[in-house]
Amino acid sequence: MGFLEKNKNVSTFLIFAFLLLFVMSCKKEYEQRPSSGSPKNSNASNENQLVEGVDYFLPHIELKKWKVTLPVGNGNPTEVKPPEILNYASNPILKDFMYNDSTDGSLVFYTYPGGATTTNSSYPRTELRELMDGGSASVNWTFAEGGRMKGTLSVPEMSKDAGGNFHRTIIMQIHGRLTNAQKALIGASDNNAPPMLKIYWHNKKIRIKTKELKDLNASNTELLETSAWGDDDGFYFEEEVGHDQFTLEIIASEGRMEVILNNNESKVYEGIHMEKWGAFENYFKAGNYLSTTTAGAFSKVKYYDLEVSH
Repeated sequence: MGFLEKNKNVSTFLIFAFLLLFVMSCKKEYEQRPSSGSPKNSNASNENQLVEGVDYFLPHIELKKWKVTLPVGNGNPTEVKPPEILNYASNPILKDFMYNDSTDGSLVFYTYPGGATTTNSSYPRTELRELMDGGSASVNWTFAEGGRMKGTLSVPEMSKDAGGNFHRTIIMQIHGRLTNAQKALIGASDNNAPPMLKIYWHNKKIRIKTKELKDLNASNTELLETSAWGDDDGFYFEEEVGHDQFTLEIIASEGRMEVILNNNESKVYEGIHMEKWGAFENYFKAGNYLSTTTAGAFSKVKYYDLEVSH
């Protein structure tokens, strides 16, 4: 092979190599170029998803049919009712216990022991109580009338006991109530009846406790007594919610109660105990009811949305 032929082959190789590099460079630039209307990077994508009040968010909770009980007060716990509760963000009484976290659109319920507690309880709470009619606690609902409550929430902070285990808090309830006629019938000092349903955040999982009638032959008058009802063994959902957001739904109907976690797991209660419970009126509760009196304990519960229907 002569010199000219060799030189020709080298030139051909170099031209081919240059063209290959040029094509590869163009391809890389095209793949990295953002498409029309799309963000240039993932951070920009996340930023474009921030809507509401431009980088701040508010919880989706209608408070005109709720009152809140606080863990402080002169003897009895402080309660804030409508219309005052509607201005909770600027209410100095509420600012330490019930406030917005605008970074994630939650309504925060904070509580700790050492302050005021409600009748028949030594535990502190920052908890909403359902009010059905014009802010009156005298109007409630029965299982025959039905009720549904659904909320999205999280428990981002919880203190621990001396053994390193998390304390627990009640995040939702169905509470019983005596009518004035029932109160007079059994000579009760108030209208309180047992809570049919307590839902706990306990060791990063969701635990349910309900009531069972101790004597199934109890008369319609006898079953109105708080002492006529005992606790069941309790139930844990399998999923560990930890400190992340989760959804809970409670559906009550005649002789039946269902609790649903994350639209995935469901626990149904029906039968004689639920049928007997039909004698009571009820109301929903939601918030942070810390189940300890240990000094230095605390808990924080966040609600992102909460809705009730009947």
